[in-house]
Amino acid sequence: MRPTALLLKLLVAWLVLAVAACVWEKFVVLWQITGGGLLLVLILDALTLPRRGRVTGTRHVPGRFALGVASSVTLTITHSTRRVLDLEVFDGIPTAAEAEGLPHQVDVPAGEHAAITYQARFVRRGQHAFTPAHVLAASLLGLWRNLHFVAGESPTRAYPNYEPVVRFAMLAMANRVETMGIIKRRRIGASLDFHQLRDFQDGDVLSRIDWKATSRRSTLVSRDFEETRNQTILLVPDCGRRMRALDGGLSQFDHCLNAMLLIAFIALRQGDEVGVVGFGGVQRWLPPVKGAHSMPKLLNHLYNYEASAEPSDFIEAAERVMTLQRRRALVIMLTNLRSEDGATLAAAAGAMQRRHLVLAATLREQELEQRASAPIDHLHDALQYGALAHYFGERRQLLESLRAHRVLTVDEPAQMLPVALANKYLDVKAGGLL
Repeated sequence: MRPTALLLKLLVAWLVLAVAACVWEKFVVLWQITGGGLLLVLILDALTLPRRGRVTGTRHVPGRFALGVASSVTLTITHSTRRVLDLEVFDGIPTAAEAEGLPHQVDVPAGEHAAITYQARFVRRGQHAFTPAHVLAASLLGLWRNLHFVAGESPTRAYPNYEPVVRFAMLAMANRVETMGIIKRRRIGASLDFHQLRDFQDGDVLSRIDWKATSRRSTLVSRDFEETRNQTILLVPDCGRRMRALDGGLSQFDHCLNAMLLIAFIALRQGDEVGVVGFGGVQRWLPPVKGAHSMPKLLNHLYNYEASAEPSDFIEAAERVMTLQRRRALVIMLTNLRSEDGATLAAAAGAMQRRHLVLAATLREQELEQRASAPIDHLHDALQYGALAHYFGERRQLLESLRAHRVLTVDEPAQMLPVALANKYLDVKAGGLL
């Protein structure tokens, strides 16, 4: 039981009357009568507070949240008193979440309930739980409030933001993936497998006409091809400390996970299989899975990955890849390269290239590019621009060195990485490189 603001104001007024009684004796009797009446009112009003168990509630929470995307949470409050109950509600949101619309003030008539809906947004992935909601119920005169815990604990999960995957799926169904920036390249014959025979259509390449079938049916018949399937894509995210840097409100590691979800969705849709090998403090391994139905399995494996405080060791990552993945695969290493990585990354890529096709996907810091394009007004700005120019130059040399060693590269800002990586994967498939 706790006093309300109204009770505190009445007590202040009673104390003012006490000061007046100290100065003028005629106020003493009034002060005593007022104090006795106030005490009686406080006792009687306290008896009108709902007892424990008279206020209950339930909570509806989505089973999963997308990182950074607000979703609705509904808290339903009921009570068994015979009067209108003034309630102040604050739900037990996890520390990794932010909420709008709380605390919430509501009056609940007798025999009815109140449904409180608010928006919750998670800023950290992983397993979380909503704890019991705190409900302050007011007494009849509003002088007291007592605390009730309702709704219990509600577990949920915060997944990487899979909105780009959903967008791609919807656009793919409408044959409009180009509007997202993903370009369907013209396929080269080396990357195609025979699919079926079909009637010749205007625009078909003459070299694809099946002349034996044409002679038997006395009508033009074309050979139809589909992309080579059953290939393996191995995602190797850098989980080291360099990926903890923030970029646009999310860590670079979260941006990498978003790109991994999109490339995994496209690869599974193409009939390829996708596996995951973490390095840099995370020693986790998901053997390659196949089929569109495997996307939830990938989500459940990736949702609680976290960037650690340990350094990234590319040599160790290459050794793990060679040990765990025997079959030839497209190995996509997602990281943020530094100039000091040149020797170790080249050695790691060389070791993996004996069996696999290696693609290094690195994120560019958009904030550094914005600083480099800012006007130069002072000596400090000039020194900063010179340091950035030197950093970008070393980065370009590192990427050129990797390309010289036949390592495929993608170097894009975090927001552009998912689409750029998807386009690179489609280019690999089109070129028959895998």
